[in-house]
Amino acid sequence: MALTRLSPEARQYLLVTGNYWAFTLTDGALRMLVVLYFHGLGYSPLAIASLFLFYEIFGVVTNLVGGWLGARLGLNRTMNIGLALQVLALGMLLVPPLWLTVPWVMGAQALSGVAKDLNKMSAKSSIKLLVPGEAQGQLYQWVALLTGSKNALKGMGFFLGGALLTLLGFQGAVLVMALALALVWGVSMLTLKRDLGKAKSKPRFREIFSKSRAINYLSAARLFLFGARDVWFVVALPVYLASTFGWDHWYVGGFLALWIIAYGVVQTQAPRFTGKREGRVPDGKVAMGWALVLALIPALIALALHVDLHPAISLVGGLMVFGALFAINSSLHSYLIVSYAGSDGVSLDVGFYYMANALGRLLGTLLSGLVFQLYGLEACLWISTLFVLLAALISIGLPRHQPPVSSSQGAS
Repeated sequence: MALTRLSPEARQYLLVTGNYWAFTLTDGALRMLVVLYFHGLGYSPLAIASLFLFYEIFGVVTNLVGGWLGARLGLNRTMNIGLALQVLALGMLLVPPLWLTVPWVMGAQALSGVAKDLNKMSAKSSIKLLVPGEAQGQLYQWVALLTGSKNALKGMGFFLGGALLTLLGFQGAVLVMALALALVWGVSMLTLKRDLGKAKSKPRFREIFSKSRAINYLSAARLFLFGARDVWFVVALPVYLASTFGWDHWYVGGFLALWIIAYGVVQTQAPRFTGKREGRVPDGKVAMGWALVLALIPALIALALHVDLHPAISLVGGLMVFGALFAINSSLHSYLIVSYAGSDGVSLDVGFYYMANALGRLLGTLLSGLVFQLYGLEACLWISTLFVLLAALISIGLPRHQPPVSSSQGAS
């Protein structure tokens, strides 16, 4: 088999990536299943949104505690725990339809949120340990591929959820996903390297907060970067597309799914746009520059909407440009955290960083509904601009002058 001819590190990378891909497909499909199923039952948009509230809240806690668990137990165990919890969350939705109350589904989504962030933290941390410390170019490529493919597959998961719901119904779709993910979990239990990422000394619980200045700055920038996306993308944008442009539910969902897929594809290519051709890997100065460019886009969209300049073209076209630039910014951050993280107990640093990521998503989601309801989409876009500018300002404190990429790394 071709797999046996690969290096042990490459085989482990493929296993980690395969686990992450399988999980991401079910995560995206489950979100679409829940939205469409409860929409069909007549639930209001606010009630449907509340189903995902615990999913986001538990992401903050899980990333913080999950990094500590990964350092103590090993990343193979935290990844497998995440897969098992997702199977359990899917199993919770196989109860009779009358039991699918809002509190019950919120509980299942909370479990799914814990599972998702354990899986993501484990996957991102593992790459640090599978690439030699001097191979920064290869590290950037592997991180970009993992991050971008995850987002592309999440968009595909939206399509998968809708298709399974149409073909098999809600419970049939959930059952198929639970069985498929249980199979992936079984393979992972047998093949993923034991003690991957386990710290040499048992870290104490108070060590979950990072002591690294670079990681603290990067985490703060990440919080505002993802808050800037979700403050208009999560609630305000789909509601605006439906209410102002008259798009139907499937048109809105399909468009956003395609946007996420395209966003993921651009993420995989981020190294090509950020200095790889010149033999460089990005540093804090590059991160600041790309954030400043990104800040222009929501501001320009807001101005176009304010003067009524072809609103549909301005919004949809602006969203495409924003998605591409945001993908590069996100991929840059994903590389920098893996690069900054210490090799011993890497998940502690990565977990702290993704806690800030989850907090930014939660803040953006809450503001998206509140600001849109009170002031409209333009206000959401101006807050997005402010948040990206804050991310750029914080990035001034990030380290500069990363080591150059060697020719062998550049070809990897």
